[in-house]
Amino acid sequence: MTPAVTGDNARVTHPALRPRLPSPLQEVADDRFARRGLRLLLKRDDVIHPELVGNKWRKLVPNLRAANGRPIVTFGGAYSHHLRATAAAGRILGVPTIGVVRGQELARRPLNPSLARCAADGMRLHFVERAVYRRKTEPETLAALLRAADAQEAYVVPEGGSNALAVRGCRGLGEELRGRADVVAVACGTGGTLAGLAAGLGPGQRALGVPVLRGGFLAAEVGALQQRAFGGPRGHWWLDERFHFGGYARTTPALHAFADDFEQRHGLPVERLYVAKLLYALTVLADEGAFARGSTVAAVVTGRPFPEAAARDDVTSPPGTPPPPRSRGGAAGS
Repeated sequence: MTPAVTGDNARVTHPALRPRLPSPLQEVADDRFARRGLRLLLKRDDVIHPELVGNKWRKLVPNLRAANGRPIVTFGGAYSHHLRATAAAGRILGVPTIGVVRGQELARRPLNPSLARCAADGMRLHFVERAVYRRKTEPETLAALLRAADAQEAYVVPEGGSNALAVRGCRGLGEELRGRADVVAVACGTGGTLAGLAAGLGPGQRALGVPVLRGGFLAAEVGALQQRAFGGPRGHWWLDERFHFGGYARTTPALHAFADDFEQRHGLPVERLYVAKLLYALTVLADEGAFARGSTVAAVVTGRPFPEAAARDDVTSPPGTPPPPRSRGGAAGS
């Protein structure tokens, strides 16, 4: 039976924001899982909306509703999917958007394709020094940033879109998957999707987060987000922090080879900065015996490749970055 559309995003009033919900749940036959007695499902959040893709739709819509037509200011790096989705939402709704971008030095360079798309969608980009950006959540620093960006009256959405409203919006993702999988895995940037997903799952289900950033900060952040959204912990979740490939927007030839192979096997375009890392992690974990035989594992496909992705030079991991774990049976993707 198809689960009902529930959660804080069940009511969407603007016709241009109407989603495809619940998103499809697709089983794929993959011998790397089958030989371990596992079923692999893909939760296709990448097809929710043509421009607010995947978890960005679930996180942004409740904030767009709360903004109620006010300008929106938010934060991100040079390759931020969140900035891109916010800019698209602003264009669709006719709402001004301001993106505070990490890295003052970027103001002196040509815009990369991601930031160029933000600008084309009408987002006003405000570049700041990295040291200042790191303090953006401090009240005095935030107030100064808003003044400098001429955005004192704007509605503020945090980096990655992760706040209490976004977490409650992502709870619907877990509700759509109740009773459908034993483990539901998602790639994590700021932790909001995992916090909501875990809250929405049913008894006996577990949520796995695969961070795409280094730093080891995410467990505390997910807990804090659940506290703000629900008043305390919700659901059973855990993190595996081994698969960031050097950090956000960093990739390696091995990751690209794995993603290319997955695309050929299953006919699914694989976004590299989040989804490829998630799928790679699951193949390694399956080979390590992390999931009990007979389990069903669902991977949340939170995005799809942007048109320019094949043409742009991805940021490769710096020299000396330890390689991610490899499956015992050989190279992942084999």
